[in-house]
Amino acid sequence: MLGGRGSGKTRAGAEWVRSLAAAGVTPIALVGQTMTEAIAVMVRGESGLLGVHPALQRPRLRGNMLHWPNGVEAMVLSASDPDRFRGPQFAAAWCDEVAKWPDAEAAWDMLQFGLRLGDRPRQLATTTPRPIALLRRLLADPATQVSRMATAANPHLAPGFLEAVVGRYRGSVLGRQELDGELIEDSPDALWQRAMFRPATDEVPGRIVVAVDPPVTGGLRSDACGIIVAGRTETGAVVLEDLTLQPASPMGWARRAVAAFHSHGADAIVVEVNQGGDMVKTVIAQVDPDVPVRAVRANRGKWLRAEPVATLYAQGRVAHAPGLFALEDEMCAFGSDGRSDGHSPDRVDALVWAITDLLLGGAEPRVRF
Repeated sequence: MLGGRGSGKTRAGAEWVRSLAAAGVTPIALVGQTMTEAIAVMVRGESGLLGVHPALQRPRLRGNMLHWPNGVEAMVLSASDPDRFRGPQFAAAWCDEVAKWPDAEAAWDMLQFGLRLGDRPRQLATTTPRPIALLRRLLADPATQVSRMATAANPHLAPGFLEAVVGRYRGSVLGRQELDGELIEDSPDALWQRAMFRPATDEVPGRIVVAVDPPVTGGLRSDACGIIVAGRTETGAVVLEDLTLQPASPMGWARRAVAAFHSHGADAIVVEVNQGGDMVKTVIAQVDPDVPVRAVRANRGKWLRAEPVATLYAQGRVAHAPGLFALEDEMCAFGSDGRSDGHSPDRVDALVWAITDLLLGGAEPRVRF
């Protein structure tokens, strides 16, 4: 159930659980982003479970368990701790604001293993949509039934709210997501929008570079190593391949970058050296000492470095080869905080270095005096 802010999603979820409890479906999982949020909104909130029941049918909350007079039980769980789903089993589940869950896919997947009781285990997810992987996966699943509700359709909202908030944001990208419950693939404050991506033509690229944004460390939980191959064309540039690697040991990413250099007939490897200094160039030289390496150093924030490149996209001067979905997703989630959907934008960083080198002379502006 996709809905805007104040559209009635919580009330709908609570009424759904109420109907299950009346039918004797038990036990039920109630999953919120955190335990505190789940109890405050899903259980005790104005539209929560305690509020939608008549007094004689109202369940009692003891700890993290709800108990109905007819023997039905529900367990309140936090999506922030997916391991807590190990052990309990359920006949149904209500999952609230899944697009806000910190590790949504892990929590959802662990919940599925526990939905194994009764003749028809079922679940309801209520959320204001955001372009996260879990939501895309659920919407693409033929077993998912989708309903939508807009904020303006709720007649119980304060008139001042409808005039001041709904009126102000109606029709905007932010309003379509937060008020109409529409899944907007582009982040409203992102530098790139999907309409900027144009497919590559038959233009043969001239100078080609492999750009690398190495991680600080190479462990399993480390950031990825962004590796992007791009070439200059008569009309601008074309992004040829995304070879981003995770986990990425120093020798692992160096071998991949050198292999891309040779397979594409590149002119140089452009590599950021902020973290590793000369060691970064040394690692590449250990794989192939004859590969030209151009070291670049970030003197400004990620957003400021990316802005000139995004402008080139807006001008239609950068094209993409087919299949660069992961890169494009990261670009469309890249916000002013320098993150992409809460994660390090490793692909974006490498892309920015590649296009900067090819079309912007590889130089960053500096302030003098």
